[in-house]
Amino acid sequence: MAEIATNIPTGSIAHGDCLELMAMWPAESIDLIFADPPYNIGFEYDHYDDNREHDDYVQWTCDWIDACARLLKPSGSFYILIGDEYAAETRLHLRKLEEEKRLAFRNWIIWHYTFGQNCKLKFNRSHAHLFYCVGSAAAKLKAHQKLTKNPPFTFNRDAIAVPSARQTTYNDARANPKGKLPDDTWYLRPQNAEGIYFKPQEDTWYQSRLAGTFKERQGWHPCQLPEALLERIIKVSSNEGDLVFDPFVGSGTTLAVAARLKRRWLGCELSKEYARRALERVQHVEATGETMQVHCADKGIQRGKPKKKPEPHRSPKDKQGNLLPVKP
Repeated sequence: MAEIATNIPTGSIAHGDCLELMAMWPAESIDLIFADPPYNIGFEYDHYDDNREHDDYVQWTCDWIDACARLLKPSGSFYILIGDEYAAETRLHLRKLEEEKRLAFRNWIIWHYTFGQNCKLKFNRSHAHLFYCVGSAAAKLKAHQKLTKNPPFTFNRDAIAVPSARQTTYNDARANPKGKLPDDTWYLRPQNAEGIYFKPQEDTWYQSRLAGTFKERQGWHPCQLPEALLERIIKVSSNEGDLVFDPFVGSGTTLAVAARLKRRWLGCELSKEYARRALERVQHVEATGETMQVHCADKGIQRGKPKKKPEPHRSPKDKQGNLLPVKP
């Protein structure tokens, strides 16, 4: 095992295998971890084979979750985004860590989006699973201790609260003027894709997956999350100056949002090219305070006229309108 460093390399994207890199960093040093791992469904990444054998992938998943749990502060928060194929196995391992009092499970969130995968022989997929856990301090609370009075983790309710129906519809004097917490199903749609994450009258979340034509989409990575998804997570589960870590940096969304929200940041990335481009994205945010945007032309996307619809099949007729016999 590699020698453990005394300090964690904040403000950088470490190039290499996240398991090897995380093993070198001191335990209980990170405030917030967000992980969006490869889903083992055959995506074409730069330097990673997304077609592991089932047991190999499950073991690898358990290993990197354990490594993240070791790095998480007792007061920290840990989010995992995963697809249907391995959601059950991931949840079972998190239950094991609960039993060992290394984590406390808080929510199983469903992210419902549009622009889902177009299937032919099954219902189209339009959701992903988001597991929300907190560190060992909450897991070790005794039965008589009330979590809500003095929670041992960050949860900035007011930073993500939305107006309730009592406020917007019924004008009820009993309504909490600070609004209500969002539900555990987060609904995202493309109509509000250009940076409008919350509307005053809504208690659900509107922001779609990133289509190739969206300016926020960088165009060089096969899987890019919308910044809105990370903005909600980082706002509620960390404070300015806290350290946010992503073990699978990819396109750099987590780190870019963390930088924009004035958090410290750190990531791991197996691909040297992805790491370079993601770092450019984060540095752009630090220099300008704004999301990096890329126009369609810069991504090689050409907007054109809609394709002409094919003419419908018509039976042959003579000049008098009588049907002609069809040639064999």
